Parts: sequence; C-alpha cells; structure tokens
Amino acid sequence: MKTSRQGARRSSPKNQTLEVTEENTLLNFLLLSLNHLSRTTVKSLLAHRQISINGRMTTQFDKPLKKGDKVTVGFDKANLPFSHPKIEIVYEDDSLIVVNKAAGLLSMATDKIREKTAYHILSEYVKRKNPYHRIFILHRLDRETSGLMMFAKNQNVQEKLQRHWNEAITERKYVAVVEGKPKQEEGTLKSYISENTALVVHKASAEEGKLAITHYRVLKSNQQFSLLELELETGRKNQIRVHMQEAGCPVTGDKKYGARYNPLNRLCLHAFKLHFIHPESGKEMTFETVIPKHFLLQVKNRQS
Repeated sequence: MKTSRQGARRSSPKNQTLEVTEENTLLNFLLLSLNHLSRTTVKSLLAHRQISINGRMTTQFDKPLKKGDKVTVGFDKANLPFSHPKIEIVYEDDSLIVVNKAAGLLSMATDKIREKTAYHILSEYVKRKNPYHRIFILHRLDRETSGLMMFAKNQNVQEKLQRHWNEAITERKYVAVVEGKPKQEEGTLKSYISENTALVVHKASAEEGKLAITHYRVLKSNQQFSLLELELETGRKNQIRVHMQEAGCPVTGDKKYGARYNPLNRLCLHAFKLHFIHPESGKEMTFETVIPKHFLLQVKNRQS
C-alpha cells in the first residue's frame, strides 16, 4: 500500500552537528541552519538544554560563535515530559494525541492569532522530538470551552478518522452550567442551524441550515442554574450553545447566545467524555475528565 508524501514518516535524528563558517550569534546561526523549524521551536531546543557548542551545553541564545565552532542539536534529548499551563496530554501514541484543553485557548489559528493555539503548542512539542513530525486537526473546541480534544499525528490517520467520523467516535459528552432549568429532566434538542455573516450560528430552515441533534440530561439544579450532561449526535459549530439558547437556558457566561450571568468569568461548557475506535488498532478508547469543581459549586452554592 502506498503512503502519501504528506503522511510519510521520517526517522528521528538523534543529533545534528553544524559547523560555523563565519562569526555569528547562536540563535541567528540556528535559525539560518535549521530554517525548516520555527523560531519558537529553535528557542525551545535552547531552553530544554538540547544545544551544545564544541561539546558544551548552552542555553545562551546570544552566545558568540566563531568560524570552526561545532554546534550540536541533540534531538535524542527531546524526551522531556510535556508541560504547559493550558494543555494536559492525557494519551499519546504514534497515531494520536488526546489532550485536556483549558478554557481561553484557541484550538486553531485565526487570521489574527497564529501561535497561541492548542495546535501550535502541540506542533512545537512533536517537533522537539523530530523536526519532521507534524500534527493534524480532527475537531475543534471553542476558545472558551474546556475539555478533551484529539489530534492526529499523520495525515493518513486524519483522513481515515474524518472519512468515518460518525462510526469511529462512539461517544462525545459535555457538561454545562446553564441559566434556569429545562422543562423536562432529559430530552433531545433538534433543529437546523446556520451561520450568518456576523459569524453567529442561529436556527434556520432545512434548506438553509444543517441538522443538529443534542441529547441532554439534568444532573443538578437550583433556582438559578442547572448542571446538564449533553451528548452530541451531530457536530455542528456552536451546536450546544445554540440549542441551549433555543431551549431558553443559555450556557452560563455565553453572552453571544443570550446568557445574562457570568459568575465564573468563562463559558461554562466542558467536554468531559470521549470514546472512539482507534483508527490503527481497532481498539475501543475511553477518556473522561472530572466535572470542573467550580461547575458543581455554582449549582451547590445557590441551592434553595
């Protein structure tokens, strides 16, 4: 079976030694010599003590270099534990990375923001191990939504999962704090939704929109707020947020879709459960996070 050029893997270099041909400073030399890597990745190699000059490790980016110096990049030293305040890696293999994303972090770049995204952070992480490695987006969470996300580590896996998404993803569940309480303890919200020119998703006709289906169950409630478990049957943009607005119970903190209150200074929506069939092994994979404590407290603290 042929492998696409984009999906092909290159072996991980253990180290690379570069000879200085003219005076320079270390960071400038590395940026010129490793021009297939981003500036952030090069600086990360320095910060993680993976650069040495004539056999001596250094983290000094402005270290002067002279002709004949040997600069070694130690890619085999890139196995340091991943650490970032906005992302926790909960699972990783040769095909996939599953992460728990914090609220406030974009999933993917926009025209205005390119570097401070989950995609960029994880791209830099895999390139520290091998400069030829890449990651590929599979699905997104809104900036202010926290929880489980999954990325592919090669294009073949991305294409395979996206072609068979509904069969591969066996369960995706969220929890949300909403204003008020739905009329029924559990139910299904179904409508056609579409995005307008102001980038607001809204209810639409069957001809104009796409069918969106959300199942919900009330976990806890009080006079002002309810904690819901929500399961997606379809994966439309802003689906849960639109459906809760339609139900008269907007997600707390979601001013865009009708919320009046923002007691936690964030959108109270969290992707807490992800079940899927592994695209390579065929095994059932199950990942769950705990319900955020402040979601539970928001309901408990105002109990009547």
